[in-house]
Amino acid sequence: MSDSSPLRRLHHVQELDLNLDRLRDEESNIPDELRAARAEQERLNNELEDTEITLEGIDKRVRQQELDLAGTREQIARAEEEQEKNAFDARAQSQYGSRIQMLSERADEMEEDLVPLRERQRELNERAADLRAQHRALRPTLNTLEEQDDARVQDLRAQGEADRQERARLVGELDNRTVREYDMIRRAKKGLGVVEIKAGRCSGCNVMLPVNVQQKAALGKLPPVKCPSCGRFLIRLDLA
Repeated sequence: MSDSSPLRRLHHVQELDLNLDRLRDEESNIPDELRAARAEQERLNNELEDTEITLEGIDKRVRQQELDLAGTREQIARAEEEQEKNAFDARAQSQYGSRIQMLSERADEMEEDLVPLRERQRELNERAADLRAQHRALRPTLNTLEEQDDARVQDLRAQGEADRQERARLVGELDNRTVREYDMIRRAKKGLGVVEIKAGRCSGCNVMLPVNVQQKAALGKLPPVKCPSCGRFLIRLDLA
């Protein structure tokens, strides 16, 4: 079979396709160090987001508690002012005193409730600041790794450019119907659309081929002969 036969050219297209497949697989194979850095960045982002959401809730509770406490203290101040102006007898003094004591006890309770809230607020602020610092510290390393990976990907794509051009040239010399069918078979059959006959067997599925199929495939003419078992195009590469 001539090296310039259509089936030989199609087989060469497949060799180029397989190499391009390999380059694409390498392109998607992210280096472990970069994958780890990206995972760490995502972890920091998620933890910071969770911390900030929790902190926002605590801040809101603290602000409300502080407003309530300020309001209670204003009530105490007004009650003390009214006591001084209006409490002319022991009964009035006692009534104002009871009200002021009740408000003071409420203010004390609010102060006590604020202590753990403010402590939690402080802890969350420190945690958020620490996470931001870790994120900033990671950024230069991650940027360097991303740049290195971009260069790696561009190099792989450059390696495949010659193969893509050669493939386009070869495909242009073949009929569109055969190329389309080859592409369909290759997608369905794990990257192999054209397989060699070896010792009378299809090297794609290892089935023993009928003699007439082998003889017809040996001619190397289009349309290509298909394996009756797996449906791949058959070729004899051992013929001159």
